[in-house]
Amino acid sequence: MDANRPTTHSYRQGACLLAERTIAAKRHPCAAMHVSSLDHMKDLVSRYLEPTAPMRVVDVGSFDVNGSYRPIFDRPGWQYIGVDIAAGPNVDMVLSSPYRFPMRNSFADLVISGQAFEHIEFFWLTWKEMVRVTKPGGLIFLIAPSRGPEHLHPVDCWRFLPGGYRALAKLVRNAEVVEVQTDWQPHSSPDSADWGDTVGVFRKSAARPLFLRPLDRLVRGPR
Repeated sequence: MDANRPTTHSYRQGACLLAERTIAAKRHPCAAMHVSSLDHMKDLVSRYLEPTAPMRVVDVGSFDVNGSYRPIFDRPGWQYIGVDIAAGPNVDMVLSSPYRFPMRNSFADLVISGQAFEHIEFFWLTWKEMVRVTKPGGLIFLIAPSRGPEHLHPVDCWRFLPGGYRALAKLVRNAEVVEVQTDWQPHSSPDSADWGDTVGVFRKSAARPLFLRPLDRLVRGPR
């Protein structure tokens, strides 16, 4: 299968299920993005972001199936851009592929993603794009489940542990793990207890000067 081939489903659900799940959400108002995920994102924002500093935020997998992070970033001077590969609620930019973003390098001050990576078949390709569009010195907030039942939207492929986040940082070489932790104990909220969120903060490092890059290749040796 071609990893770069455009897919037809959103990160969190297949387009064919949109009407059904929208109706279900209206019937069950409690069916929102689980509480622990929202709490974690609010906590990261409060600890890492300067409320008065202008900021561009890109949310990868933003399609609002069961809630979104947008209200957390609704502040003066902050531009929130939701991206997904299906048009719909909370999607500002529709991607032709989850593995290629139509954005320039160093586009965003902050890139976030929550409850999406488990539904992306080749998540490491999406991760590389997330790092590419983050400014040097910028941050990435990543939230994904470490456990929980299968939930097909339309696929459910992965679960993540702290070691997996550290491996992502190693994969790209220009992102460092600032912090990572997993909710090993069940959350008190019934809608969150099953998932055991793994929450990571990454910082994109500054680009190496061009004249040092040949030296880097000598140090690393042939690949």
